[in-house]
Order: sequence, then C-alpha cells, then structure tokens
Amino acid sequence: MVHRSAREGAQEVRVSASETRVALVTGASRGIGRAIALRLARDGRHVVLASRSEGPLKDLAATITEAGGSASVVALDVGDAEALRAGVEGVIEKHGRLDIVVNNAGITRDNLSLRMTDDEFTEVIRVNLTSAFVTARTAARAMMRNKFGRIVCIGSTSGVVGNAGQANYAAAKAGLAGLCKSLARELGGKGITANVIAPGFIETDMTAALPAEIKDKVVQAMAIKRLGQGEDIAAAVSYVSSDDAGFLTGQVICVDGGLTMA
Repeated sequence: MVHRSAREGAQEVRVSASETRVALVTGASRGIGRAIALRLARDGRHVVLASRSEGPLKDLAATITEAGGSASVVALDVGDAEALRAGVEGVIEKHGRLDIVVNNAGITRDNLSLRMTDDEFTEVIRVNLTSAFVTARTAARAMMRNKFGRIVCIGSTSGVVGNAGQANYAAAKAGLAGLCKSLARELGGKGITANVIAPGFIETDMTAALPAEIKDKVVQAMAIKRLGQGEDIAAAVSYVSSDDAGFLTGQVICVDGGLTMA
C-alpha cells in the first residue's frame, strides 16, 4: 500500500515503504548518472536524483514520472562531507528507507604527476572517494534495519590499470575497490552488498572532447569495436543492485568492451 506522498523539486512522488525500493543516484544530471537513473526507474525503483543543484534534475524527474516511473530530486554537494551526510540522512527520513546507493558523482583534475598540485590531488580524492565512503556509511545504517542494501560505486578502468596524467583520478577510483571490498566483508551478514562498476571509454560529454584519432585508437584496442554507451553501464548497475545479485559482492566489474582484459 502506498502511504507516503512528498513534494520534492516540484515533482510529486508517491513511495511505498513496503513495496518500492528507494535508490539514490549521485551525479544524476547527465551522462552515465542520467542513464543509471533512467534504468533504475524503469526497474521500478523510486529514484532520488542528486547533484549540487536541483535545477538540472527537474527535467529528468519529469521524464521519469511521465514514463510512469517515480523520481524526486535533492541537492547534495558530495564535496562537503558534513552536508552530504545530512543530505543522505534527509533522504532516509523522507522516505523511511534507502535500499540502493549509486556513488556516481565525480570530477577530474588531470595533470602529469610532476606538475599536479596538492589541491588537484586532494580535491579529486575528496569528491570521488571520500564522498562514496560518507554516503555508504550513512546509508548502511538504514540498510541494516531492513536487512537489505546495495552499495554501488562507479569506478573506472583508470583505477584498474592506471592512466598517464590521472594519478589523482586513478588513485581515487582504485580506492573505491578497497572501500567496497571492506564494506562487503563488514556488511555482508546484514544482506548488504558492495560492488564497483568500472566503465571503460563511454560516450559522454567528457569523451566527446577527445580528438577522433584518440578515440579510434582506443576502439582498435578493444575486443568490442565501439565506444560504450551510458546504457551499458546502467545495465550492469541494474543487475548488481537487484534482488537477484545477493550473492555478488566485493567485486570490481569492468564494463569496457574488453579493453582491460589483458
């Protein structure tokens, strides 16, 4: 039975605490995050769309609700640990639960290591890694009460094999693997899983700026001769966050067309 009606970001949502799983997706306004949000909504989740500003998310929330899904928006600054904790707690209080967390928000500050500043390094670690820890730690308490939870971190193949000019980014993404493996061991007995989905080269605003010759070189190195789509990552997230994936935890799953299998 639906028992809660809330007004969030000018979108009226109705959430069932007994039937509808609630999923929080950070960095949901575009690219991979947007694709993940659309897929989870299609899977029947109530999707809480998060970014630093609610404005860009309202159109996405409208798209989801017009298609028969359920969505709301919330402003979360993942770079501010205390504000992030309070924001996630607010989501839990509003909906009475939080079943799925997708830590997708991230930034790049690329530079060669010898030229990289301390600020460039620590900012990427704070936004891409520390935020995932804060979100998971806060959400885990609600998940433990319901004896169900899915913590999903969006990593990168850069965190698996490294990448020149991305020491900060690769370190943060590699850190997500250690974080999720530790969470998996700590929380597995409570019905909570933690996994990393590591995208390869995906067609996004970021990769659109790359020269054609670089993209062609990457494609030639892949077993599947195309760049990935946001929907490829969303499909993997859909599975690892599902009820069927209860025996899958502590894994780094590279969704990269075979780029890093060597």
